[in-house]
Amino acid sequence: MAREFSRIDRIGDQMQRELAQLIQREVKDPRLGMVTVNAVKVSRDLGYADIYVSLMSTEELTADSPEVKESVFVLNKAAGFLRGQVGRAMKLRVVPQLRFHFDELQGYSRKMDNLIRKAVGDKPAVDPEDDNQDSPESDT
Repeated sequence: MAREFSRIDRIGDQMQRELAQLIQREVKDPRLGMVTVNAVKVSRDLGYADIYVSLMSTEELTADSPEVKESVFVLNKAAGFLRGQVGRAMKLRVVPQLRFHFDELQGYSRKMDNLIRKAVGDKPAVDPEDDNQDSPESDT
């Protein structure tokens, strides 16, 4: 039987949706780039919510990039405002403190993908010509 989502998971999912909209529509700081909210992890006691964000950019970004540092700084400064807006939208009695972090998982996955491509090459996993030989139509 599938495990049901806990209340904490549901709150995190709803907070992710609300924060994505709020950051896009309400935070008007020009230092803030195109931000995507990737994940929200809420502590069990609803004391803190760690929000993992990524930035749209043409170059590869790391947590040490000045653009990333500035955007995370802006978001952490706006955390009080965002917390109040999320509390109103979700009608929560206890609203967690918001802590924003840069999500390095996308850069890591791109790096792993490149390593796999170097090792295997760009050839497909299944050769299309092998599929034609196994099909019953080719026996006729």
